[in-house]
Amino acid sequence: MNRVNIYRAATNDQTTISNLFIDEYMADANDAQLKIYLFLIRMMNANLPTSVTDIADKFNYTEKDVLRSLMYWESRQLLALDFDAAHNLSGIRVLSLENVYEAPRTAPRITPVLSFVRPASMLTGMTARSTVTQQSPKNNAADNGSLPADGTNRNSKITRPDYSLDDLSDFKNNEDIEQLLLVTEQYVARQLTRSDMETILFLYDRLGFSTDLIDYLVQHCVERGKKDFRYMEKVALAWHEQGIVSPADAQSASRKYDKVVYTIMKSLGKNADPAPKELEYINKWTKEYGFWLDVIQEACDKTVLTTDRNRFAYADGILTKWYQAGVHHKADIPAADASYKRICAITDKQRKNDSSNNIVTTKNKFNNFAQNTYDFDALEQNILSN
Repeated sequence: MNRVNIYRAATNDQTTISNLFIDEYMADANDAQLKIYLFLIRMMNANLPTSVTDIADKFNYTEKDVLRSLMYWESRQLLALDFDAAHNLSGIRVLSLENVYEAPRTAPRITPVLSFVRPASMLTGMTARSTVTQQSPKNNAADNGSLPADGTNRNSKITRPDYSLDDLSDFKNNEDIEQLLLVTEQYVARQLTRSDMETILFLYDRLGFSTDLIDYLVQHCVERGKKDFRYMEKVALAWHEQGIVSPADAQSASRKYDKVVYTIMKSLGKNADPAPKELEYINKWTKEYGFWLDVIQEACDKTVLTTDRNRFAYADGILTKWYQAGVHHKADIPAADASYKRICAITDKQRKNDSSNNIVTTKNKFNNFAQNTYDFDALEQNILSN
């Protein structure tokens, strides 16, 4: 019998989905996220235009639902969102699943329809109305790849006020806030307490966070296994100090920080995620000491060449000495090391001198009393004369 060739009829009416997406990403996404991602793939393959409004109308979602889904896929590094100067969504790039850091294909341009920056205060009825009049400057370390870690609170000037029930009631009456609270409950898988809502009100009212940034903050923390609102507040304060005002800013800062952590771990010969104690060391070097990444890598290189054990503690010892010596850049290290060697040499010499000037006395039962000194020649003459 002749062999039969099996083939697929040529057609342009099909959209191909990567097996990697089905195996690794599909199970964790909700219905809205799946529908929107698949729709984007379909529109991209057909080179058809679309917009947030079109997607929302097609699936009977709100525009904010669409934007949340887009932000979710960006957090999973399957999409890259482009924003204009006013922080409006202006484009979407579909990233390659073979390498999520590449973007070889471009999805249809998305018409900007919704701003990611909160408009002027919508809390017209609040008695505890307070706005942030001055944004804290970004940490200098952020410009060189060293960022404060999540949960770091170095902004002690901003404190959470005591909100009344009327304040909370006015806050929840806003349509966008009501939707934000509902979505937050879905993220944390429980009903929000009064304290939880006060935290969200504080982020919105005092820190000036937009609803989109709060949404992203909650999702960011929950994805890291943190559903505690006190933790979220600490992260928010750190973001505020860094000057983060949009989800795009937050994601960029997170990627920089993740890159720093990965680089340090790799420099110390570690391939796993950092343990909590290791992360404390990294936070100390990047946040408290404010070292540039190349300085930390230099300490890691010295550590790897010296020891195979307790590398984080050893590297911490090096970086602490450099910090005390006033090292700011990699070029400062040779002078600091030379000064440290001179101090060690002087200390060793002094220790040897002190040791040679001391009389070593063995402590035992025969010399635990006052020692006498005898003139043996005089004693001998005295004996012979008797």
